[in-house]
Amino acid sequence: MNTTLTYKIFTSTTELPENWNDLAVENIFLSKDYLQVLEQSGPENMTCHFIGFFKKESLVGIALSQFLDVNQLKSFGERDRCVKTSVRNFLFKNFSSHVLFIGNNMLTGQNAFYFLEEINTNEALKTLKKASDALQLIFTKKGKKVHLTSFKDFTNEEIIAFENIGFREYYKFCIQPNMVFEIKEKWLSFDDYISDLNKKYRDQYKRSRKKSEGIEKRKMHLEDIIKHEETIYELYFHVAQNAPFNTFFLAKNHFRVFKEMLKEKFLFYGYFLEEKLIGFNTLIKNGNSMDTYFLGYDETIQREKMLYLNMLYDMVAYSINKGFKEVVFARTALEIKSSIGAKPVEMYGYIKHSNSLINKKMDVIFDYLEPKTEWKERNPFK
Repeated sequence: MNTTLTYKIFTSTTELPENWNDLAVENIFLSKDYLQVLEQSGPENMTCHFIGFFKKESLVGIALSQFLDVNQLKSFGERDRCVKTSVRNFLFKNFSSHVLFIGNNMLTGQNAFYFLEEINTNEALKTLKKASDALQLIFTKKGKKVHLTSFKDFTNEEIIAFENIGFREYYKFCIQPNMVFEIKEKWLSFDDYISDLNKKYRDQYKRSRKKSEGIEKRKMHLEDIIKHEETIYELYFHVAQNAPFNTFFLAKNHFRVFKEMLKEKFLFYGYFLEEKLIGFNTLIKNGNSMDTYFLGYDETIQREKMLYLNMLYDMVAYSINKGFKEVVFARTALEIKSSIGAKPVEMYGYIKHSNSLINKKMDVIFDYLEPKTEWKERNPFK
């Protein structure tokens, strides 16, 4: 009797098994609705595949892969102009432009796969690895040889399972931490959180709120998102372009499609000054977690009005008041997120280059591919 796992690679969400969502109940980012968002409005340089794992005829696991053609980007990020950045861009263009992620490069955290509890972890990961090899072959046949293959974003506990099945030819890396804000049980409202802050950070909160006077925050519905689509994209693109490094840019219709597909699970807040949209942030309800998503703002107003910090407080306030357990703030802006109470969770992954000689030097090359960030952790509580 054959009880080993098999896999099937799907190119469209219309092909997915009917009971796919039964396995995505714990993670919205593996649900059919979210995968349709990627399908309809994913970055231009991204190709997604969806992997189903079967025991006999039964679906027992699901996974996501993303292939990125970095050559299609006009810019990797404008902020850091230095020799190291030039070397990194050269390496990417010439040796690492085709990247296959088992996981989601647009998010932080374990959004790569889910298997039913009764499935042996080692067997699951071995089959996942086989599927990644098959995907490499699919792209090679299309004339797009995969240069880098990466399994990302796992906690220290989660990555142990990979070590057990022998990822020896892969380089294990640790990247910028995921900033997670844990909501204490005793915080029944946002006021409880504020009263728990020490004087320095309570003063920071008061100062930021005072600075933001005149700005009106509005919950935006689908018709509002459509109406302001051009401005929304300009605000997003400004922030994205000034990031230290990018491997993709969102499609212009991304937020509209997200709202259409996920409805009330996707929250979009606009910030207006004298009736002009000057910033926005987005949130995704994911079970007991609130995941922060992309945002945008007018840099000149952002500085003067402490807009970004106010957005962080607003996200925390909503999540506490609505009874969520945590806010996943993801990467970037580590220090300011730390100043409101988010804690770093180290994230690990595995990466392999298709060229064995380059792969042997992966530890050196990775320093160029993943820019290091120096930051100081804060503790805002009494």
